[in-house]
Formats: sequence, structure tokens, C-alpha cells
Amino acid sequence: MTEALAADTDVVSRLRERSIEMRLANLELVEVAGSGHYGPSFSCMEILVSLYYGFLRVRPGEPQWPGRDRFVLGKGHACSALYPILADLGFFPESTLGTFTRLGSPLGDHPDMRKIPGIDFSSGSLGHGLSIGTGMADGVRLAGRDSRVVVLLGDGELNEGQVWEAAAYASHRGLANLLAIVDANRVSVDGFTRDLLDFEPIDGRFAAFGWHAERVDGHSHADLLEAYRAFDERRAADPDGPPTVLVADTVAGRGVDFIEGMAEWHVGYLGGVDRDRAVASIRRMFHREGH
Repeated sequence: MTEALAADTDVVSRLRERSIEMRLANLELVEVAGSGHYGPSFSCMEILVSLYYGFLRVRPGEPQWPGRDRFVLGKGHACSALYPILADLGFFPESTLGTFTRLGSPLGDHPDMRKIPGIDFSSGSLGHGLSIGTGMADGVRLAGRDSRVVVLLGDGELNEGQVWEAAAYASHRGLANLLAIVDANRVSVDGFTRDLLDFEPIDGRFAAFGWHAERVDGHSHADLLEAYRAFDERRAADPDGPPTVLVADTVAGRGVDFIEGMAEWHVGYLGGVDRDRAVASIRRMFHREGH
């Protein structure tokens, strides 16, 4: 079972190291596919790493364990950030990563719960994730389970009206076991979110729907782990309390300095010299953060 890593002074350092390794693995997947979502994958890497190595209760050897926490990747196009984590944890062989998007591979450019162990929701069209997660949270509570449900959304995904229908329902039902995380990287496939449909302040909008809302640094493992801990404390104190949303402020393409924050690199391909530059930039980030 993956539990929060032991109360260890090196925990944040370990998570940072994992985030670097998973970014490099993400580059390898895109190399196989010939194109990939660098911007949204790298912006949510610390979120995914902190969840899977420091919070979610899962069993790689028993992916359908009824008592597991559920995770819904609403922004399914960022799956190239998630697949290396699942492989590293042992949900499927690491060799499978080399088949990403190839004919017959279980690893498509959106996750498929019918094919990939460890995936709880098959994403595709954006905007469904929070509704699915809300149903899961209601369901596990009705079943008398202590499972937590986490949904990762993109800020561009908030343009979908179904998100706000789910937000209203979740607070009405008092789903304290539901944690939504918005990867607020300010970029979508059509450009900057501020120019398309600006939902800021995102935390204020969720609060208006009756949620407990906080903003966190989405690239700080320490801040994310603290926010998860506080979520558990509120849930334990009031099991019928409001759901929680963490608005994680992030940078699209984080770690590759020459594409960071650029809407043009929501999706693309870094090959040859550019790929070498990307690897060097990611490794510099690793050393810059104290390694």
C-alpha cells in the first residue's frame, strides 16, 4: 500500500527527486508518441507525485481493492505525467511505457480504466471529472467506506458548465471526503485562460458554491502535503462537512525553462537538440532545488 511516506526529514527531498525523474520519463513517452502535452503534464507533476507517493491509499498489487482512495484525472491529456508514476509504483511493468500510443498499447493519450490497472476513470471529453468524482465520493460514503476521492482538474476545464453542476451537488451533499485540485497553470489549448473565459478568483467561485477553498503553491511538495493533512483533519472532524478545493498555482511546462508559461507549448514535440536542452533544463531545476 502506498501510504504517506514515513515522518522523515527527507520526505520533501524524495518527492522533489521523484518529480524530476517523472519529468524525464514523460519526455521519453513523448519521444515514443512523436507529440505530447508538455505544458499541462509538467504543470501538474508535483501534484501527482505528492498524491501518489505521499497521500493516496492504494495497492498496486490489488488495483481494485475496495478500500482504496479514488483518483480521477479530469485533465486526461496530462496522462503522460501519470503513467510513469503508476509504472514506478508497480501497477504495470515499466516496459509498457515504451508502447505509449502505439497500436495495441493499453496506454492511450487519455487513460482507459478498462485497460490500465490503477486508473479509476476513462477520461476524454473534458468537464466530466468532477461529476464522476462526486458520484464516487457519494457512493463510497453510502457504502460505509473511509475512502477519499481526489479529482484533478485543469483551469481551462472549468469552462465546462458540468463542473459547476457537480460543485453545487457536492456541497449540497456534504461530501467532506471529496478533494478537488485545480491545476491553475493559466493555459489551455486555445490560449491563455484570462483571454478566453476568466474564472478568477477560482477559490472564491468554489467558496460561493459552499466549498472549503484554499490556494496553494502547486510546485511545493511541502505546501501540498500540508494541505492534504488539513483536508484529512477537517474530514475527520466533520464527515458531513463541505468538500475541499485546492487551487494549485502552477506554471505550464514547469522545468523546461524555454517553454515555461507558453500557451504555444500546451502540446508539441521537443526532439533532437531541443530535447537535449529540455533534459538539461530539468536537471538544472533538480540541482537548483537543493540536490
